[in-house]
Amino acid sequence: MHNPGPNLLYIHSDQHDAYVMGCYGDRLVQTPNLDRLAAEGVVFENVYCPSPICVPSRMSMLSGRYPYENAVWTNSHVLDSGIPTFAHAMGAAGYRPVLIGRMHALGPDQLHGYAERLVGDHGPNHPGGRGVDHGELSGTAGPARVSLQKSGAGQSAYQVHDEDVTAATVDYINRLGVQKRAGLLDTPFSISVGFMLPHQPFVARQEDYQLYEGRMTMPQNPEPFSEELHPYFRWWREKCGIVSVSDAEVLRARTAYWALVTRMDMMIGQILTSLRENGLDENTLILYSSDHGEQIGEHGLWWKQTFYEHSVKVPAILSWRGTLPEGVRCNRVVSSLDLNATMLDALGATPLPHSRGRSTLPLLRDEDTRWEDIAFSEYCTDEGCYHRMVRDGDWKLNYYHGQPVQLFNLKEDPNELRDRADDPGCSNILAQLTQKVLDGWNPDEVAGQMAAKRADLQILSRWGRNTQPADQYRWNLLPEMDYLD
Repeated sequence: MHNPGPNLLYIHSDQHDAYVMGCYGDRLVQTPNLDRLAAEGVVFENVYCPSPICVPSRMSMLSGRYPYENAVWTNSHVLDSGIPTFAHAMGAAGYRPVLIGRMHALGPDQLHGYAERLVGDHGPNHPGGRGVDHGELSGTAGPARVSLQKSGAGQSAYQVHDEDVTAATVDYINRLGVQKRAGLLDTPFSISVGFMLPHQPFVARQEDYQLYEGRMTMPQNPEPFSEELHPYFRWWREKCGIVSVSDAEVLRARTAYWALVTRMDMMIGQILTSLRENGLDENTLILYSSDHGEQIGEHGLWWKQTFYEHSVKVPAILSWRGTLPEGVRCNRVVSSLDLNATMLDALGATPLPHSRGRSTLPLLRDEDTRWEDIAFSEYCTDEGCYHRMVRDGDWKLNYYHGQPVQLFNLKEDPNELRDRADDPGCSNILAQLTQKVLDGWNPDEVAGQMAAKRADLQILSRWGRNTQPADQYRWNLLPEMDYLD
């Protein structure tokens, strides 16, 4: 099937706070390659992930549907293989989509529409499968105080994984270059690259760590623990052991995080260089984004799992030389699901039938188009959290089922320091946004569906532990890859 469409290079990282990039205003971090990509394309300033946690966000990014429509709310939930993804849509349009690296899908389907996968995830494919041994850094990959205690210079296995992903991507692009020079490359390519960085452990190699050691700043808006905190954040900080965190831990973890962002930028630079040196950057759509952000100590919080901007907002850079404008910033409110629809639109693929995504191409081309500045995100857990957020224009409502809501005006209060939920002058906007956040989303129904999934998962996990099924795609993480200097 002949396809005259553009090439696609889609790079997706894990837990990258949009604010830790030069092109987003950070004057300390070194991200020259992403900054150059931004100068050659469009920077989206207000993109929100569908869920501030890995698997639900990633599965929504694949399907174009909200987590409640996928029935994927936690990192243990499996996306139904009958749900078409944007990889399926690309394949249907004549592409042969290739995935190199992280997808973070659980279950027997480790492709979800990709025709080929070169590097897998480090975790088991199946519930109850053989887990990961992080050796000296055991426990630091999850939301726990130990990730701050065991932080600093050393090595994270996730960086080793990403170096493997980078090498495989560069090799794949080089082989495409060979085909092009031989006159054998007559169809466009579609490459998705999945990085683990800059996800914790907050551990970076000495050469990168030293770039920021002694220069790192404390969080701009720390929030001491008190009875005045929202009940969810009181519970969360107590649960994770971050009621109080020492300055030394804060500075070590933040120093390592900035270093991991810089290392990831270097690897992205290697990929972009190989694209250019092989003459494959012409008519190629390049998109960089992440699954969610990282709190990095702001509001006294770490990791993700919140609707604060550092956690729920993601970076997004779109570059398509000769087709899209260069050096442009788009401040409209956008969902990651819209990035899904944008890629399919650019590639001439049929839109996914039940996708919530809207292509941003008409917006970026200055076509006469109406755009609603709205995005949703949700976070639901097996511990009884049923949360949903809506960003609508300048306003953001964080809905916590059974607990007080939060309401912020991000134009007046970008750091989210003044909750307006009890402001009598905001009663109308509060009512409007509450109606929107609950439209089609019923927390009681979600709770019932999650309870049913827990019962199913007990059987699936026991099956996995007893049978230890082979992993079709698995990157071999070894305990000696994780260490502190």
